[in-house]
Amino acid sequence: MFRFIVMTLLGAALVCANGALAQSAPASPADATAGADTAQAESFSFHGQFTLVDQYHPSFTSPYRGRNSLDPGNRGDETIDLTLFFGARLWDGGEVYADPEVDQGFGLSNTLGIAGFPSAEAYKVGRAEPYVRLQRAFFRQTIGLGGDTQTVAPDANQLGGSRPADTVTITIGKFSVVDIFDTNSFAHDPKADFLNWALVDAGAFDYAADAWGYSYGAAVEWTQSWWTLRLGGFDLSRIPNTTQLQRNFSQFEAVTEAEERHELFGEPGKLKLLFFVNYGRMGKYEDAIRAAAATGGVPDVAAVRRDMTRTGFSANFEQRITADLGAFARLSFNDGSKEAYEFSEINGSLAAGLSLKGRSWGRPDDTVGLAGVINGLSSDARKYFAAGGNGILIGDGALTYGLEQIIETYYNFQVTDGVTLSVDYQFIQNPAYNQARGPVSVFGGRIHAEF
Repeated sequence: MFRFIVMTLLGAALVCANGALAQSAPASPADATAGADTAQAESFSFHGQFTLVDQYHPSFTSPYRGRNSLDPGNRGDETIDLTLFFGARLWDGGEVYADPEVDQGFGLSNTLGIAGFPSAEAYKVGRAEPYVRLQRAFFRQTIGLGGDTQTVAPDANQLGGSRPADTVTITIGKFSVVDIFDTNSFAHDPKADFLNWALVDAGAFDYAADAWGYSYGAAVEWTQSWWTLRLGGFDLSRIPNTTQLQRNFSQFEAVTEAEERHELFGEPGKLKLLFFVNYGRMGKYEDAIRAAAATGGVPDVAAVRRDMTRTGFSANFEQRITADLGAFARLSFNDGSKEAYEFSEINGSLAAGLSLKGRSWGRPDDTVGLAGVINGLSSDARKYFAAGGNGILIGDGALTYGLEQIIETYYNFQVTDGVTLSVDYQFIQNPAYNQARGPVSVFGGRIHAEF
């Protein structure tokens, strides 16, 4: 409790000492605002953010449980992170950024027991004591290709200034794949909108990452008028779902994304199509089941790992309906014959939702969101988990299969500039795809502050 109070007060003091607004991820070139005049270019920037998420679920039906099961008793856990964002301009179009972060806390049941986990603020590494990591350190070069001049607002990991509408942007270093790929205006920021993993990102996008969600790699973005093409290559973990990355790129992910921008009835929208390939040492569910049958043991994908590829696809849609109302949807699937490498045991996922600003009730800076997601497992994965196998997030020791169905709603209340309070509720049917356990209600609260 003492650590919890200290970290909360530290975050509050940090915000009170400053007052402007910031985001927590690098902005894509296509997100710049068009402007008639050239803005004054920042040479250096400093921003920060503090986020506390506290979640609780009451007891639920559980005739049995396994090593990776969600605790069926009354359970509450919290996570805290405090991030500083440093940026500097080296030359025209050349920028460097570094984001040290202090983390502390645990996801529910140590981030286990639900494939669409209810907090994207919870890492797979929980610790009672605060610890410091350098989560991002990267270089970005933007090359102008012409077009109208756009104003770039000062932000975290984004130096203020201006640039042409048509660009090639190269990002190299340590950052998160989903800083650049699979972004969505209404469902992508667990510090400000939805919290569930399968709503924040495409559920079946098994993106390269260490246990905190970051990787080493490079991405190239080519933006022209109404479209952007992105290509990237990133390190996978040395061993699936671990803290150490394979630095020599002998295990890697290649990802590409095509984005088109449009207007529908005068309101902006986007459609993104993404394809990824992971190459590394991973196990096939079928091989693990066969090996276990020969020995009379429990199947374990770690025992049958060999060099293989795993592919996946996602479609990501967003559309503003009015000035205050937006809608989004994601559809994703991957090769379900092999184990999940980095993200979660989701072989197919469909998510959709709405986001509404509070202008109509006199709170224009408040936001309310409502969304649902359905996650599924492949037939090979079902057999593996039914036989007692364990994965990254799930493993009840047995399985009575059913689609994992999640509904999430939140209300984001702006207290003052840069400070918001949120309440969040998630209803989870068939947690970890198990009809024998649940349903689970997860209640959450969030404090977020930024400068």
